[in-house]
Amino acid sequence: QVHLVESGGALVQPGRSLKLSCAASGFTFGSYAMAWYRQAPGKEREWVADIIWSGEVENYADSVKGRFTISRDNNKHTVSLSMNNLKPEDTAVYYCSRGGEYWGQGTLVTVSS
Repeated sequence: QVHLVESGGALVQPGRSLKLSCAASGFTFGSYAMAWYRQAPGKEREWVADIIWSGEVENYADSVKGRFTISRDNNKHTVSLSMNNLKPEDTAVYYCSRGGEYWGQGTLVTVSS
């Protein structure tokens, strides 16, 4: 079955960088678009970024555009989210998703001084 496992969450200071990874298994990874979502405390889950099957097209929420980069490695079955210039409002649990139907367990990112 589809299995998504996120990693890389941490406590970081504002302005620093962090890279999240998601390991996928149980499906033909290279055939599907993948996405990252996040859910801040007390808020609804929101879409952050997505990337098509080939990696040639990426889309970003306005709140992270220019600071976050989504990428994928179809040989390693992984999708990553590189986050730069982190802000306190980026604090959230970050989830990897296939099609908004399958989800990982999430990884916590806390941005605080």
